[in-house]
Amino acid sequence: MSSSPRRTAFHSSVHDIMHKPGQSRPFDFSAAAPADLGIRLIGIPEGAPVHVSGLLESVHEGILVSGEASALAIGECGRCLDRIEMNFEVEFQELFAYSVEEAFDFFVEDDSVDLEQIVRDAVVLALPFQPVCREDCPGLCPECGARLGDDPAHSHAAAIDPRWSALADLRVDTE
Repeated sequence: MSSSPRRTAFHSSVHDIMHKPGQSRPFDFSAAAPADLGIRLIGIPEGAPVHVSGLLESVHEGILVSGEASALAIGECGRCLDRIEMNFEVEFQELFAYSVEEAFDFFVEDDSVDLEQIVRDAVVLALPFQPVCREDCPGLCPECGARLGDDPAHSHAAAIDPRWSALADLRVDTE
């Protein structure tokens, strides 16, 4: 799959190091997060700043991009539904090929590389699938939805199986 031809804030020119194996250049920028940068319970809000830094290296096949992205991820706890904010940092590495004839996923286009899809893939894969506000979060009561962290002694009377509820009215004389 080729990176899209549209220009994004995640584009970086590589004209100065193209076809010069061994040449490299650092990059460091911040860009607004694109839409849907995350998963259902947690992600980086659209428009929030994402800091991206790393190294662009010219190799025979193309441009090797190594770096990291960091941002503030916001979501909700998968157990108690409280708001979560966590500083998030993820590393990535990808080769952008010069030739579309090669079997690569990304290509150098118009003397630049677009890091948006690489950053998106790295972030989505690294975010916790079930984020929690704390490791020992007890969650919600399955009967009434009360936050168990607010009331650790929370309990309900033992539930009666509805199939046996008619027996509750049965009185047996033992004499």
